[in-house]
Amino acid sequence: MSLSHVLLTSLMEKPSTGFDLAHRFDRSMGFFWNATHQQIYRELGAMLKKGWVSTLEDPKSSSRKKTYQVEELGRQELARWMVEQGEPTSFREELMVKLRAEAQLGGNSILPELERHLELHRKNLKIYQNIYEKDFKSKDSNDRTLFIHKMILQLGIDLEVGWIKWFETIIPQLEKFDQ
Repeated sequence: MSLSHVLLTSLMEKPSTGFDLAHRFDRSMGFFWNATHQQIYRELGAMLKKGWVSTLEDPKSSSRKKTYQVEELGRQELARWMVEQGEPTSFREELMVKLRAEAQLGGNSILPELERHLELHRKNLKIYQNIYEKDFKSKDSNDRTLFIHKMILQLGIDLEVGWIKWFETIIPQLEKFDQ
């Protein structure tokens, strides 16, 4: 997957200025794909050159803001990419390597990092739960788009719950080994 596919998807949902797109990205796609605002603007420029997107300019506006929208070539690219087979994402987690090093070195020096990660996952869970309450709790479940977005969010919630449970299991057990 490339950043262009993420941006095409987001622009299909709603044409946006680069600034609005970057802001929306931080609050939605950014949960599972990282990109800086500079990378987003650079990719928008490349997509313009390929004809995947175009800009709408407001003649009433004196600013240079451009609203990006997906063109037919962009729709075709997104459709092509969407059916392309891909492998499940491999699990690359630096913390697991550090934990294996801890198993060899001992001393439980990893505990503060595990506790920090536990808190980060609790914060993420709270964010996801707040989004669920705000955007999905009382919405029509017969809306296909809403259902897909809800299921993506539910996976995020389930993953955070799994991480929290895992940390709440390993931390106390490692502390027992230290006694």
